[in-house]
Amino acid sequence: MESLTITPGRPLQGTISVPGDKSITHRAIILTALASGMSRVSRYCRGEDCLNTMRAFQALGVRIDESVDELSVYGKGIWGLIEPNGPIDCGNSGTGIRLLAGLLAGQDFFTILTGDESIRRRPMGRIVKPLREMGATITGRKGGELAPLAVQGSRLHAISYVSPVASAQIKSALLLAALFAEGTTRFTEPRLSRDHTERMFQFFGIGLRREGTSVLVDGRPSVGWNAVPQLVVPGDFSAAAFFIVGATIVPGSDVTIRHVGINPTRTGLLDVMTRMGADIQLLNQREEAGEPVADIRVKSARLHGVAIGPDLIPQTIDEFPILCVAAAVAEGETIISGAEELRVKESDRIATVSAELGAMGAHITEKPDGMVLQGLGAAAKNGRLRAVHGRSHGDHRVAMSLAIAGLMASGSTLIDETACIETSFPDFHQTLLTLLGDRQ
Repeated sequence: MESLTITPGRPLQGTISVPGDKSITHRAIILTALASGMSRVSRYCRGEDCLNTMRAFQALGVRIDESVDELSVYGKGIWGLIEPNGPIDCGNSGTGIRLLAGLLAGQDFFTILTGDESIRRRPMGRIVKPLREMGATITGRKGGELAPLAVQGSRLHAISYVSPVASAQIKSALLLAALFAEGTTRFTEPRLSRDHTERMFQFFGIGLRREGTSVLVDGRPSVGWNAVPQLVVPGDFSAAAFFIVGATIVPGSDVTIRHVGINPTRTGLLDVMTRMGADIQLLNQREEAGEPVADIRVKSARLHGVAIGPDLIPQTIDEFPILCVAAAVAEGETIISGAEELRVKESDRIATVSAELGAMGAHITEKPDGMVLQGLGAAAKNGRLRAVHGRSHGDHRVAMSLAIAGLMASGSTLIDETACIETSFPDFHQTLLTLLGDRQ
C-alpha cells in the first residue's frame, strides 16, 4: 500500500475488530520463547513490527509455527537461546530492538541488532547506558547512541536505576536484563508508564514486586517458567483509537470495537476524549492474559478543547496524532504540553502532525514540548478540513490519523507513503471501508 485515497461523506457504522495489541504481542513472543514447552499465542498482531520480533527468535533458535490466527512457540527455557548466524533486523520497531538489547545483554553469545532508516535515527543511549551499568558490553554508532547495536553477552549484576523519563521500553529492556543478573534490580520512573511487561511477568509467574513507581525483579531464577496452553492477546487500543476518534467526529456514526485492551496505563485517550465531550461506553468488561479487556461503543458527538499536561502523556503517547485530529475539529482550544517524547518516535510527531494538519487548514502552533490547536468547530463549514495531497513521513500513526482527518475534509484526500501502515495495522483501509459500507 503506497498511497491511500479517502473520500468523505458517510458515517462510520458497524462492529469491527482490530489487530492484537502490538506491545503485548512483542512481550508474548519473548516470554513464551523463554518458557519451557509449547505455548499458543492467539489473536496476535500480524504487523511487520511483531513479525520481525518473531523472526528474531527464530534466528535465536526458537521454533515458532505461524498461522493467520495463532503462533505456536516452542520455548527453550531461559538459557536456551543460541547465537544467530547474522544480524537481527528489527525493521521499524523501537520496542523490538530495545527489548531484545536488554534480553541479549545477559546471554553468552554475540548479536548485532539493526533496523530500518527510522530505527537507525532513534535514541538508543537511553537503554545502553543503564545496561552498561549492569555490566553489559554494547557498542554502536556514536558510542552506542544509535543502531546498529553490537551486543556481546556478559554476566550482569543488579542495579537500582532511576529513569529520567517514563518509558515502557526502557523499563522493559532493564526488566528483561534483570532476569539474567545477579541480585535484585530496582527500576524507578517519574510516572508510571505502560505496564504490559509487569502484567506479563505476573501472568507467567515470574517474581516481580511493585513499590509505587518502582519495580523490583530478582535475577537468575533457578527453574524459569513453564509454557501456557494459550495466551489470548487483547485488541490493540492504539489501533482502536483511530476509529474511536473517527466515530466521534463524523456525524451520524455509531461503532462498536470488540475485544480491546483497556489497560489504564494505555487509555489516556479515553480520559481526554471523555473530557472533550465524546460519547464512549465500555461494554462486557473482562480479563485476558492479565490484561483488562472490553468492547468499546462510540457514537458521534460535538467536542470541545481541553488542556493535556505531563501527567497524561505516558498513557496517551501513541495516540497524540489521532488526538490532534479530534482537537482540530473541536470547538475551542486544546493545549498539549510535556510531550517532547513525541519528537523521537517513528517521525518527529509534533512537527509532522503540525505540518500535515496545518496544510488541511487546522490552526496549530508548534511548541518544543507539544502544540496548541485552535479547533475549527463552527468556524468552518461543518467543521470541515481542506482536502489535500498529504504524506505520512514514513510514520504509520501519522498515515492513519490523516486518513481519519480525511473523513472530515471538503473533498477526497490523497495520502502518500502509506506502506508504513503494514507495521501495525495491515487491514486498516479495509476495516475503514467496512464501516463506511464498502462503497467508497
